[in-house]
Amino acid sequence: MGSKAVWLPVALLLAAVALSSVLTPPAAAAATESGEADHAVQQHSERISGSAGDVLEDNPVGKLKVFIYDLPRKYNKKMVTKDPRCLSHMFAAEIFMHRFLLSSAVRTLKPKEADWFYTPVYTTCDLTPAGLPLPFKSPRVMRSSIQYISNKWPFWNRTDGADHFFVVPHDFGACFHYQEEKAIERGILPLLRRATLVQTFGQENHVCLKEGSIIIPPFAPPQKMQAHLIPPDTPRSIFVYFRGLFYDTGNDPEGGYYARGARASLWENFKNNPLFDISTDHPATYYEDMQRAVFCLCPLGWAPWSPRLVEAVVFGCIPVIIADDIVLPFADAIPWEEIGIFVEEKDVPKLDTILTSMPIEDILRKQRLLANPSMKQAMLFPQPAQPRDAFHQILNGLARKLPHPEGVYLPPGEKHLNWTAGPVGDLKPW
Repeated sequence: MGSKAVWLPVALLLAAVALSSVLTPPAAAAATESGEADHAVQQHSERISGSAGDVLEDNPVGKLKVFIYDLPRKYNKKMVTKDPRCLSHMFAAEIFMHRFLLSSAVRTLKPKEADWFYTPVYTTCDLTPAGLPLPFKSPRVMRSSIQYISNKWPFWNRTDGADHFFVVPHDFGACFHYQEEKAIERGILPLLRRATLVQTFGQENHVCLKEGSIIIPPFAPPQKMQAHLIPPDTPRSIFVYFRGLFYDTGNDPEGGYYARGARASLWENFKNNPLFDISTDHPATYYEDMQRAVFCLCPLGWAPWSPRLVEAVVFGCIPVIIADDIVLPFADAIPWEEIGIFVEEKDVPKLDTILTSMPIEDILRKQRLLANPSMKQAMLFPQPAQPRDAFHQILNGLARKLPHPEGVYLPPGEKHLNWTAGPVGDLKPW
């Protein structure tokens, strides 16, 4: 569709969205101090109907008990001391989940009464100079931690880890590689195949997603986003917004492999389209711009997920999800089909038609759902933790998996895991 042909309907759409924003009571902006926050938000947000809304607002306290293994500092705290960048990158959920659980009401110091066992190992905190996790070290760190707990405590050996959970926020979870082809070749670390994995990666029918995993949002810094909030009545004058890479020439010099070509297609089709504010530049006003946009593009990169999804939900920008077969965070609680738009990778060239054809009523309803504070809270790992945040959604997911099914506890001496399986490099000591 030519850009001139859609200018009038898009102008009308933006005007309608802007009018909706302007009609928001000014009290909403100062609601935190006045104590009128709930009332102001309820007028211009919509609660999720049915069981999903109930699940989102569940309180997991009293429904499970978690025992935390006391590991040597080299597996966690020493890594952060060595490289504090781990605290702010998109894999940081593994660190903050550990900190949260240490003071959580679900923690038990009595392992015999625990429903779940948690091993606080930071597999994404050994970074390259560029700030990326070293994929060849992560599996060795994980194997070493499991060897440690299996030698010191009896609990791993009685189930081969089936009542244990691990936070693995790597690009492709416990496959421990940032490139999909190599992640598939590696597969999930064999020692984790009975454990429950809490991971950011989710894609249907994929080697790196095992049944029963809990999909979580990537870490995005709540305090930083809070510092960039703009008045809620600011008009949304940007139609489509995206900042990020379209090509990764360093890792994919021939093109076409990175993002399965979807980002390249975005650039080639819409770089000159005035409705699309897309660029590789990352301005200081990035967060403010998202709050001025109607649609925020969330295409896959090396992995199908990215922090843009979190940012879009928090800033009320309708996420346009371009990642075939993606499994999204807390899908039993967050109605992604209702708040977002899913576009198949092959349909990227038709994205302008898809978005300009959306009825204004559908857009405004998605915005009302996104304005629900519970929706935003579920995507964040705040410090300190707050009710219904991502920490609590993880606990809800673990609680819903109880009681453990038959077959979790193995007969004495029986083993299901092969400790010598996997790539030779993974077997090296760490």
